[in-house]
Amino acid sequence: MAVIYLVLFLIMMVIIGIWGARKTTSINDFFLGNRSIGPWISAFAYGTTYFSAVIFIGFAGKLGWEFGLNALWVAAGNTFIGALLAWIVLGKRTRTMTKNLEVMTMPEFLQERYQGKTLKMFAALIIFIFLVPYSASVFKGLSYLFEGYFHIPYDTVLLLMVIITGIYLILGGYFAVTLTDFIQGILMIGGVLAMVIILIGKAGSSGDLFAMMRQKYVEHIPSNKFPGFIQVASLVFMTSFGVWGLPQMVQKFYAIKNEKVIKTATIVTTVFALVITFSAYFVGAMSHLFYDAPPMVDGKPAIDRLIPDLLINNVPDGLMGLILLLVLSASMSTLSSLIMVSASAISIDLYQGHINPNASKEKALFMIRFLSAVFVVFSYFIARNQISLIVTLMSVSWGVVAGSFMAPYLYGLYWKKTTLWGAKAGMFTGLIIGVGLFLLWGPKQSTIVACLAMIVPFIVVPVVSLFTKAPSKELLDKAFKGI
Repeated sequence: MAVIYLVLFLIMMVIIGIWGARKTTSINDFFLGNRSIGPWISAFAYGTTYFSAVIFIGFAGKLGWEFGLNALWVAAGNTFIGALLAWIVLGKRTRTMTKNLEVMTMPEFLQERYQGKTLKMFAALIIFIFLVPYSASVFKGLSYLFEGYFHIPYDTVLLLMVIITGIYLILGGYFAVTLTDFIQGILMIGGVLAMVIILIGKAGSSGDLFAMMRQKYVEHIPSNKFPGFIQVASLVFMTSFGVWGLPQMVQKFYAIKNEKVIKTATIVTTVFALVITFSAYFVGAMSHLFYDAPPMVDGKPAIDRLIPDLLINNVPDGLMGLILLLVLSASMSTLSSLIMVSASAISIDLYQGHINPNASKEKALFMIRFLSAVFVVFSYFIARNQISLIVTLMSVSWGVVAGSFMAPYLYGLYWKKTTLWGAKAGMFTGLIIGVGLFLLWGPKQSTIVACLAMIVPFIVVPVVSLFTKAPSKELLDKAFKGI
């Protein structure tokens, strides 16, 4: 049954890609869907890009085991800060200002808002260097589940995912990506609800489930390993505020049809995030009812195997097929957005922006499709070979990208006195802190490093802006028109 689900799903993705190709005639169509995306599809595009297979397989299992029910604070942050507040604070202003400035990407926005071509090139390079490895890390979320259930080699899973994602992304662009995101979002909601209901039933007690989970957590985790306030708060901050500065998330605001759809999209995104995050982290915390210790691989605890093994051992075959589609959907939607943004950094921001500004519409569209294909293949080889440098870039990518962009982007939306040099200083600060402190402190402190990379630029940008040349009145009038 699971194989039938999988085949039908993949065929549907290809059909959507072919349909999207017929609607895509320009680079604006390919990257933003001609700014014509409605509220429900915009909401699901945001949500499915936010929550990849990493949350269902690695992150929910790790936090659920190590944090217990405290992991639900992360779910609350993702829902009410990463989804609800993000749409309220960023949605309208981003849609209006990017249309005023006639920009399609984060690097283009930074260039036009601050009138700095070097800023655009710097931003494009950050996206290319750090988001391609991040897209490769999304592949890894599938390996244990598919290996354990289908007994399909990891390489085969990767190759299948690359081919299908590449087809619908390269052919259909943003039209295809958002429609598949909507379908994948429906599958994700159905999958997580089925997963929670089945596992609660398998827990085998009519007593207080939360009390049982707390009791088992205390039995399994030494008191000196309980998470402290700083540890929990930093995770909430990184995974919730961090998305405000990620180009693949911000792009969803650029593409919405008009400002009237924002209210509906805000509500739908919040409900989607609530269902997905609370279900995922609750299942992670429930692992204490099924295991006395994490599975072992090569004599070491393998926390990443907790959720895959839990599902394989407790979920019936028919519903397991739905959950497999849930994980595959989460991965493919996130991956397609990452690849599209990475390809745009080269094709729109560097090639069309600097190398060949007079490129024809057809040539520009071909270039972004070609580069999307290149980056899909590149991500496959990164995930397959696990090169040490690339693994390091995966670990720092979220913090570096969010830290580099969030402060210049938010100040650009709200503070007219932000200057070009202030934006440059903020981007450079986020990059240096994200990479430098990671190399100094190591991966165990990656959450703290990411938080510092996001916070410090919010101090640097206004300080530098107060002592450097203010932007022109003409620029500000154009950027803030209608705001």
